[in-house]
Amino acid sequence: MWLPPMTRTSRRLLRRLATLGSDPQPISPRTAAMRPRTEGAELTLSVCPYCAVGCSQRVYHRDGEILSIEGNPESPISAGHLCPKGAATYQLHVNPHRITSVLYRAPYSDRWEQRPLGWAMERVAQLIRTTRDRGFVERTESGERVNHCLSIASLGGATLDNEENYLIKKLLTGGLGIIPIENQARI
Repeated sequence: MWLPPMTRTSRRLLRRLATLGSDPQPISPRTAAMRPRTEGAELTLSVCPYCAVGCSQRVYHRDGEILSIEGNPESPISAGHLCPKGAATYQLHVNPHRITSVLYRAPYSDRWEQRPLGWAMERVAQLIRTTRDRGFVERTESGERVNHCLSIASLGGATLDNEENYLIKKLLTGGLGIIPIENQARI
């Protein structure tokens, strides 16, 4: 449809423009029959794992599979908006390139071995226990009770909120006796 240049307004031009988008059926039957992929899915509220802002997210899942992650419009922090990293949180779970194993090189070895994540977590726990037991000081030379371990330090990430940092501090100081504890948010 040819339209004259917009140099002057005429009734004919307005009539032609008024018909644009006025189709009585602007969507096809196939489109009208489509349902949202989150329909019937369970909703779990979560928090974005990236920064310390703590934007709330809606996680839709069915049968143990995550279907969608979006911003929570009821959040007083972000009002349903997510930054580009937060909007891509779904890729943390479904990305085929996601790391599911670790590379381990034994002491004095010249090659790397692939090991499962569960094995790596157990290994880290064993090494923490061994290091703590070796460096644990129950009493000073003068007999004062200190119950601390200075051979391990902890640096927390900025994504942790106050409650999580409180629990980590309690575990590390009260449970393991670790004294050098710092958080990235203070550095």
